[in-house]
Amino acid sequence: MDRRPAAPWAPGAVALLTVAWLIGALVLLGWIFSIGLEGWADQHSDQGAGADALARKANVALLLLAAEVVAGPAVIAVVARSGLLRRTAAVYLVIALGLGVLAVPVAVGAYRDFAPAPPPPPPPTICQEHSGGDTRCPGG
Repeated sequence: MDRRPAAPWAPGAVALLTVAWLIGALVLLGWIFSIGLEGWADQHSDQGAGADALARKANVALLLLAAEVVAGPAVIAVVARSGLLRRTAAVYLVIALGLGVLAVPVAVGAYRDFAPAPPPPPPPTICQEHSGGDTRCPGG
């Protein structure tokens, strides 16, 4: 088994990336909270015109949060592994996988709402002659 000591830069880099990851998650959670407050205010106002824009913003924020909480620990695990911090890399990899299991359903739901299915095609508007020779077409 390889017993080389960790690189001198590795613990500091892992600590810095961990702080950045946590701050990023808190910023995104704050953004989601502010979107919720905007939605609450819009719902209780007389206008109610911004519901679609707020829903779109909320779905973008949820997708970014899901990506950030999974990608952050994965990047930290790669940096820890390259700095020869094997146990730290394993811990962050387990965190990334655990958060990924939780984030996938949230991201799928947000993406489904973000990109809704196209509307069904309209019914045909072709004028057809029926038996008896009469055509009852709109406009002529």
